[in-house]
Amino acid sequence: MKALWQSIKYGYSSLCRRRLYLICMIFVPLLCCLFFLSLLQEGLPVRVPTAIVDLDHSSMSRAMTRNLDSQQYVDITESAESYDAALGAVRAGRVFGFYVIPANFQRDALSGRKPVINYYSNMTYFVPGTFSYKGYKTLAVQATASMVQEAASEKGISDRTIEALVKPMSIDINPVHNPWTNYSMYLTPSFSAGVLELMIILVTIMTLTYEIKYGTSRQWLRNSHGSIILAVTGKLLPQTVIFTITGWCMQGLLFGISQFPVLCPLWVLALSMPFFVLACQGFGLMMSCIFPNPRFALATGTLVAILAFSLTGFSFPVQNMYGAVGIFSYIVPVRYYFLIHIQQVLNGTGLYYSRMYFVALIIMTFLPALMLWRFKHACIRQQYVP
Repeated sequence: MKALWQSIKYGYSSLCRRRLYLICMIFVPLLCCLFFLSLLQEGLPVRVPTAIVDLDHSSMSRAMTRNLDSQQYVDITESAESYDAALGAVRAGRVFGFYVIPANFQRDALSGRKPVINYYSNMTYFVPGTFSYKGYKTLAVQATASMVQEAASEKGISDRTIEALVKPMSIDINPVHNPWTNYSMYLTPSFSAGVLELMIILVTIMTLTYEIKYGTSRQWLRNSHGSIILAVTGKLLPQTVIFTITGWCMQGLLFGISQFPVLCPLWVLALSMPFFVLACQGFGLMMSCIFPNPRFALATGTLVAILAFSLTGFSFPVQNMYGAVGIFSYIVPVRYYFLIHIQQVLNGTGLYYSRMYFVALIIMTFLPALMLWRFKHACIRQQYVP
């Protein structure tokens, strides 16, 4: 017990000696959480800047321009005189797409010549490009329906029959668990957890491998009476406490101050955080055991943690990934924390149905114990290769 206490004091003092550790453990995760909250404070990007190219200048084209500007997702900020001018605005980044009303549009529409409307979206930026495309397509469908309605009315068809032709069925959209279609409720907790995982892995690797780099690993082991288990436990335990408190503060920002909906008991939400922190520390310890060199361990850990943003299902389902790519999602802790969040916070299922994800986090916490002999050998040798 005395050796463990000495190791804990050594680990705490090593954190206090370098402010960088405390910055990475407290300020970076909280500031990133606030950044994502402010970035997505509207829930989803609306009123995407767009341009209109009206080559007809008729009453019908002006009505279409007003209808386009009234769309939920589109904001007409420029009126271009030609296709090239509108394309230049897209390339300059002032707009994310443009709508082209051809010349003689009203004359061709009233005479039944089927004029062609063109609209262009910049899909380099997926979200604003998608929203602008949705607004353009909605207006095109409405314009087509309006023309059909006007032509049918001139032929004496009743309004009820026209309505049945133009809109044969009504669609009632009910988004499950997120009726506000608020992207922030889904993305902000996910990305914040990814940033927290990155910081945990980096700080874990640095505090462990820097003992070898600065030639203090033998003294570190002596303080723990030669036990690598006590040395690692004492080193990481203060970090576990600080990271857990930081994670709880992030959850307070998201589900307390921002009032994101929570469909599970709050103690379940709080319970998932220490399991997640320990699993991330276990992953960082595993990297340190495999590569007992700061440069190699940090490079590998950072690469995996950064790829976790793409491979764990935040923005693209793992089930639809290539098998050789999707399999890597199961080696990072944030994947299981993400699944716990989906099942507990968003779906409100019982804790029983998330038990396997908690088990996976526990396994990732203790799996590095099989490789501690390698890290101990590196600490005894104390040879740093820059």
